[in-house]
Amino acid sequence: MLFKASWRSAIPISHHLRCLATDAKSVESAGSVVFQRLSGGDQGIALYALNSPRNKNALSFDLVNAMREVNSILKEDKKISVVILHSLVPGIFCAGANLKERFKMNDDEVASFVRGLRQTFIGVEDLPMPTIAAIDGVAVGGGLELALACDMRVVADSAKLGLVETGRGLIPGAGGTQRLPRVIHSNIAKELIFTSRIISGQEAKQLGIVNHSVPQDGMNNAAFKRALSLAREISTNAPIALRCAKKAVNEGLQLPLKDGYEVEQRCYELNIPTKDRQEGMISFMEKRKPQYQGH
Repeated sequence: MLFKASWRSAIPISHHLRCLATDAKSVESAGSVVFQRLSGGDQGIALYALNSPRNKNALSFDLVNAMREVNSILKEDKKISVVILHSLVPGIFCAGANLKERFKMNDDEVASFVRGLRQTFIGVEDLPMPTIAAIDGVAVGGGLELALACDMRVVADSAKLGLVETGRGLIPGAGGTQRLPRVIHSNIAKELIFTSRIISGQEAKQLGIVNHSVPQDGMNNAAFKRALSLAREISTNAPIALRCAKKAVNEGLQLPLKDGYEVEQRCYELNIPTKDRQEGMISFMEKRKPQYQGH
């Protein structure tokens, strides 16, 4: 199913894996963002893939506009339990700003574009379901800022990550100066931003920037496969409960502890009348696997 010209859905999972390894021509023709809802045993998992091989998934107008479309659809899709944000371009997650495009803008246009880019990343951050960034290659500048907008990150140990903007006469402008200090100690975050240092996936795990670091494999998709395994763990749980839990964590983190308790209570009460909550209790008593329907 084609949505405009920029992205499409319904590419089988096996095709995703094959594209990552060999089929560069097919990948390039698929659109700048490829979106797919999985089915069968993986029902409830969605793949959200960046796919601009010519410019290494740099954040161009076309790519960002396609991301906004996918964000809008995901926001409304109550059947999706978890999203994997990854790349179909071998060795690249996202190379950050499209500097060739940026160089042609005047100062006002740059400010407007960056404001819109930040809102697009906030759109990823605000998706109601859990999100996982699978980083199998380079994620620098805006690419790392995008990964930081996800709830969890899985990285290949050979991947390269960094907020490199100060080395290019810029600063992180899509949320990086705010998100990274919330993920790791602020002093370490400042050091990485001020030095524009690039680190490996293994170092990112040691610093706590990512949840998991895995050895890269011959198909260059080890992080994607580990993210899919994690998504499968998540997708067996009740979709509404997952969304309520995410809302409680995200909103509560911004508040004093006692106010956070009130957010948790409100989120808990949203889940009380759901049929899935009843199913969870009944299946436990009947000693069977729950069959959640997302309502």
